[in-house]
Amino acid sequence: MSIQKRLRQEFYGIFSADPEIIIRAPGRVNLIGEHTDYNDGFVLPMAIDQAIWMAVRARQDRKVVCYSLDFGEISDFSLDDIQKESHTWKEYLKGVAWLLQQEGYSLKGWEGMLAGDVPIGSGLSSSAALEMATLRSFSEISDFTWDAKSMAIIGQRVEMEWIGVQSGIMDQMISALGKAGHALLMDCRSLQTEAIPIPVGFAFVVIDTSVRRGLIDSAYNLRRSQCRAAANRCKVPALRDLTMDTLQEMASELEPILYQRANHVVSENQRTLQAAKALRLGDIAQFGGYMNASHASLRDDYEVSCKELDYLVEISLEEGAIGARMTGAGFGGCVVSVVREGVEEVFSREVMERYREKTGLEPKAYPCAASDGISVYP
Repeated sequence: MSIQKRLRQEFYGIFSADPEIIIRAPGRVNLIGEHTDYNDGFVLPMAIDQAIWMAVRARQDRKVVCYSLDFGEISDFSLDDIQKESHTWKEYLKGVAWLLQQEGYSLKGWEGMLAGDVPIGSGLSSSAALEMATLRSFSEISDFTWDAKSMAIIGQRVEMEWIGVQSGIMDQMISALGKAGHALLMDCRSLQTEAIPIPVGFAFVVIDTSVRRGLIDSAYNLRRSQCRAAANRCKVPALRDLTMDTLQEMASELEPILYQRANHVVSENQRTLQAAKALRLGDIAQFGGYMNASHASLRDDYEVSCKELDYLVEISLEEGAIGARMTGAGFGGCVVSVVREGVEEVFSREVMERYREKTGLEPKAYPCAASDGISVYP
């Protein structure tokens, strides 16, 4: 049974009524351009066919009541009294409602039900998908104009101001603006985007290491502060404004650790633009080479990989991937590989078997198709 059909059935069972609309907000896989977004740089994500789904119906009061099928829990709060509690999925709903009202939006209550198949904590951005689904729910129920970029910025601010993660803008933008069959080259300073066609005959496979990390408790915020310190030392607004030549000239002004962090960001911005050009030209071999170089930089200069991610990249390449790299914030999560279309099942099986034997962990594979961004169904 599809998630959409299951939501309709379960919604009626809980609320004794049919939902008015169903919203789909996709997760994403970032093909290249990691830890560049909060440095005003370039990223190349694609929206995937794994998504968060939310069924909603207007209420006559100012309460939000939302049941999660995946967690078996209810989030129940008043729009007039939003209190922060523990860090669970419920906080994303409350954070969205709080920030929208801070920005002057007049909100109405609703009841909802959510479910999804974006693996939580894997680096495929389940949190941004939940934020965007919640934002779209409020937009539809409260009848205010949906502007994808503006709402993506709200979603990013929820992460920073309510959840406490110093997030970039990429995850929310791609969930809102994804296009089927395309990756999205995004300038994280101007928020300009360009849809880049994915060449026919190739596919992406995401394999989850089953190693989980919490962004708040990890070194994510530390990396961000190191980048800010490096940019300040180099007297530029952000690391995006440095070239490799300028960075090398400034090397003596930077502590070794700050130079490493900056070296990753500056080189990754270059790789991302070059990788987008390779995709436009249909040169998958070159594109795969940039993916491999990206992983090496994330491992050595940015130090956000782990032994499980490194091993998964290694065996993915040995089993025929054209390119492979960790994707997401790091410290666990997933590897994305580009392979020839038609081999996804065999590739996934062989890689997972070797990974399982080496680590004792149980990986999961997700062949991914580039999907459209957030959608609303009657």
